[in-house]
Amino acid sequence: MLVRTDLDHALPLVARGKVRDVYDVDDGTLLFVTTDRISAYDVIMDGGIPSKGALLCLMTVHWFQVLSAAMPSLKTHFLTLDLPPQIPSNLRELYQNRSMQVRKLEIFKIEAIVRGYITGSAWSSYQRDGTICGIPIRPGLQESEAFPEGPLYTPSTKAEQGDHDENIHPERAKEIVGAKYAKRIEELALSLYKYAAAYAYERGMIIADTKFEFGVDRDTDEVVLADEVLTPDSSRFWPADTYKVGQPQSSFDKQFLRDWLTSQGLKGKQGVEMPAEIVTKTKEKYREAFEKLTGRRWTEEIADKSS
Repeated sequence: MLVRTDLDHALPLVARGKVRDVYDVDDGTLLFVTTDRISAYDVIMDGGIPSKGALLCLMTVHWFQVLSAAMPSLKTHFLTLDLPPQIPSNLRELYQNRSMQVRKLEIFKIEAIVRGYITGSAWSSYQRDGTICGIPIRPGLQESEAFPEGPLYTPSTKAEQGDHDENIHPERAKEIVGAKYAKRIEELALSLYKYAAAYAYERGMIIADTKFEFGVDRDTDEVVLADEVLTPDSSRFWPADTYKVGQPQSSFDKQFLRDWLTSQGLKGKQGVEMPAEIVTKTKEKYREAFEKLTGRRWTEEIADKSS
């Protein structure tokens, strides 16, 4: 298990996020390393989930390939799963499959959240005042119901580590990134969600909501899909065969961990060590999500990618 990266000074560290550590490769390239850390309610848990980093990395690459094939004009920051030559030979096995080289971009200071179903904080907000991110929603919806008018775009701010993201109205997003880019981000996020939701549903899974991040290539002025994409860390995945409107849903994501934290009075607390049962169940749910969405066995996938 890898919860803290150390490349033995092979590359300069740029940043440590909640899950990913970022290193500088050259003038146009970064190395994203996905660790086995896991966060909930904007707090990183002590310890981690074994193999989670590789699973998130390979699932993201799968989605990059699927979405790029479906939307040929889509630009992503992904370059290769190959490690840069600077990585020492004694570290290459540890970092292979959990690392990707990506294009350097100027990342927009918003997160592009798309909600297909009313759940989580959106459900709480709707119950309180009938709105989500300041957007009025028709009355009478039930928990976990699909939005009748189609997916809802609800951006948020990108908080520094340790702070909380803030849900904002799409008009506020325009103020942060500019009207031109805000419009393109919203269009892309909704298009990506709609295609991914249909793709997942064919495989027995509902994507209730998800978060995308985008950057801009200043040389071409193109908006580029970046960071992780449609993983159990960034999305709510529900099994389609047990879905029922009017109640919370079982899930293939870290909602299991969130529920445990809430039940134990640990929501938002620092220094939480997960019991073995929670670690195992979370690992199993992530692997089931991977296998349903990719159609490949996790053990076979990691063996194939390592050969």
